[in-house]
Amino acid sequence: MSSAVSVPQHKLSETPNSRTIEINDWVIIASTNPISSASECDALQASLGFPLPEMTFGSNYLSLEHQPSGWKMMFDTHNALKCVKKGELGEGDGGVKVGYADAWLKSRTDPGTNLPLPVTVSAKHYDWTYTMTYPGHHSDSAPDIESPSPSIQWMDANEDNPLHSIPLSELTRPDPILFYAEIPLFEDELHDNGSSNLLVRIRVMPTCIFILSRFTLRVDNVLFRTHDTRIYHSFTSSPSLVVRQLSGWEAPYDGVKRRLPSRNDLTPLTDANFIAKVLTELPVMESQQIGARTRWRGLRTKVEIAGTCKRWTLMH
Repeated sequence: MSSAVSVPQHKLSETPNSRTIEINDWVIIASTNPISSASECDALQASLGFPLPEMTFGSNYLSLEHQPSGWKMMFDTHNALKCVKKGELGEGDGGVKVGYADAWLKSRTDPGTNLPLPVTVSAKHYDWTYTMTYPGHHSDSAPDIESPSPSIQWMDANEDNPLHSIPLSELTRPDPILFYAEIPLFEDELHDNGSSNLLVRIRVMPTCIFILSRFTLRVDNVLFRTHDTRIYHSFTSSPSLVVRQLSGWEAPYDGVKRRLPSRNDLTPLTDANFIAKVLTELPVMESQQIGARTRWRGLRTKVEIAGTCKRWTLMH
């Protein structure tokens, strides 16, 4: 632990399915619950209009609220899955078209009855990989909020302003972790042809808040894809800012496989951290421009900022 870092006053509380920290005018709640029940899946599937992932954690969410200003941001399963493309995939949607897509869709079962879904389901009914670029959403209401609050404005960061970036040196310091949570939102094995999942992590340290929301996709023998949303807030920033970095990478399956530590051990290909490490270490031309030649619009790195005070919002 760094001797120069003092721990601010904070309050921790727990319930059977949630943990809360109150620190420097922020209230942060991480809710982790079991997989949604059949009735909960039925209601969510009816709302979304497409089959749910095999493991859907519909009651899980992460909520951050800055109490003096009412600035609030959330990550939850419903709003994440609303970002999955419905209907025919178009240019930039990053569609993965492989021979077993139709068979995969026809193999899906109704979560309420465990019976097969109608075989009339088309491969173009929705994005069967659940690809998304969900950046979180803003609300002044409950986790099942339908639309983001219009009062929060994200602006392009100024690359020459050090306050408009995420300081890796601070995040890698051995400072105490006052609050930590992992919130799974969904996971699907793509009918044994890969994996698709979304996991949100949060760390609260004496000096800052850091969130990583990571979507990871593996389609066996086709491609790997990762989309990260990183959110950072320094308790001492002036003006009070939140930094958001949105990044997407993609590469052909064989290109990642060639970077395995051991050629005979494929286990790392199921590890989201290993996949992300490989993709981010590839040249930008390979991972964020060419990718797996899907022309997915999520291939990028973009940094944005938002203020947590009403005066900043009014000024911008």
